[in-house]
Amino acid sequence: AVSRPLSEIFVILHETTRENVENPVERVLSSGQISGLANHTVLIARNGVEYGIDDSAAPLRNRNGDMMGTVMVFRDVTHSRQIAQQLSWQAGHDAMTGLVNRRCFEQSLDDAIATTQNGQQHVLCYLDLDQFKVVNDTCGHTAGDELLRQVSALLNRQVRNTDILARLGGDEFGLLLHQCSQGQATVIADKIRAAIQDFQFIWDAMTFRIGASIGLVTIDQNSVDVIATMNAADAACYTAKSRGRNRLQVYEANDAEIIKQRGQQQWSLRIKQALEESRFCLYEQAIAPVNDADKKPHAEILLRMLDEDGSLIAPGAFIPAAERYNLMNEIDQWVIRTFLATPQAQTAQSYMINLSGASIGDQEFLAFLKEQMAVFPIDPQTICFEVTETAAIANLNLALDFIRELKQLGFRFALDDFGSGMSSFGYLKALPIDYLKIDGHFVIDLDHDSTACAIVESINHIGHVMGLKTIAESVESTTIQAALGQIGVDFIQGYAVARPIPLGQHGLR
Repeated sequence: AVSRPLSEIFVILHETTRENVENPVERVLSSGQISGLANHTVLIARNGVEYGIDDSAAPLRNRNGDMMGTVMVFRDVTHSRQIAQQLSWQAGHDAMTGLVNRRCFEQSLDDAIATTQNGQQHVLCYLDLDQFKVVNDTCGHTAGDELLRQVSALLNRQVRNTDILARLGGDEFGLLLHQCSQGQATVIADKIRAAIQDFQFIWDAMTFRIGASIGLVTIDQNSVDVIATMNAADAACYTAKSRGRNRLQVYEANDAEIIKQRGQQQWSLRIKQALEESRFCLYEQAIAPVNDADKKPHAEILLRMLDEDGSLIAPGAFIPAAERYNLMNEIDQWVIRTFLATPQAQTAQSYMINLSGASIGDQEFLAFLKEQMAVFPIDPQTICFEVTETAAIANLNLALDFIRELKQLGFRFALDDFGSGMSSFGYLKALPIDYLKIDGHFVIDLDHDSTACAIVESINHIGHVMGLKTIAESVESTTIQAALGQIGVDFIQGYAVARPIPLGQHGLR
């Protein structure tokens, strides 16, 4: 080092730009002030190895204050800088797929919206995989995770270097196409859709094909903010799903289906707020025995939502949105927790409680139910859970395990809306249930439709052969009630029997 310029033996660069960094010694010599290195400086050793360093230099003065030279101190911060870089990367990326995560993607989207004031135009694509749940439910979450990694790699090969691809959560992806017209974006998105359609996922000798529904929204001077833009793309994506899946949908504000989807987005926010503010309430509807007066009466627990002004909202208005935005599990837990805390739960009366498809097979829900049993001393025999036929057969193996475990705890089960599925009798034999609720669409036409009458008779007969009790829904007249009595149905439910009333207020009709 003796007699050689410092710049030859102390080679420092900016780790990202690779440009030379001014040596702090030279800065001290010119200014006479203490100087340090900026962040992201690396030292290049004689063997070419790079070390992250921080550095400071200070003037060396005599007693008279004259500068005689400089003192430089630097230290190796390679390891700590690598940790910081790793943490920074993790903060902005999805650990499983390596793609940008939702938080980082929304920041990029916000930056893109800001550039539209200069006349720039971009396109946001919202992708949702079709049939992903089939892989997850058939082969488990390990297979589902591997599918997501392979799809992420496939998507990366389809996009431009200037674009940003992100995993937004679950099986949903976001793609920000910079400086792109709607026409160009449609071509790119359709190539992605075709690539996913042609992709085959192989797991344990099984081959799966999936698809992708994609919603597109143009980002221009009319774009308000990140939330509005994401919601528009999400609504377009779900419109693509509702129109057959595996297709594209460009956002159009006056599209009737998109307007419906936007309405569900607003409902999801209202549901979340209602849950936070406990603006739900329980009703009950009596289920009466038809012929045998000694049969113990039953009642079904029904849910109502209270609007901010206190008015009642029927479940048909908010349940579809709750199902789409994965809020049903939370709603199911609210219903059970609230009901078990009422005096009615401690009586000998039998109550039927609806469970959504989201709760069936969910181990967290099972754990929650066991916790509630420990808190509230209930007789499980007085509670019968209702599951719809479509929810039960959507994943039959999970439903079977779920029902069996709860029956071991003492609970009973009813299969709701029976007859609405395509293979009702075939699945019925496999399910360990206690009650069969006949779909109201058949019951309501019973007094003037001979086909409906024959269907109800056959369902009732098969149910009795299997040792099940049958319940007819939507009994709206005494004529239908009499016809069900002749058929031999065990229980009836509907306005001809009793209207829904607030839970516990038996005097109200």
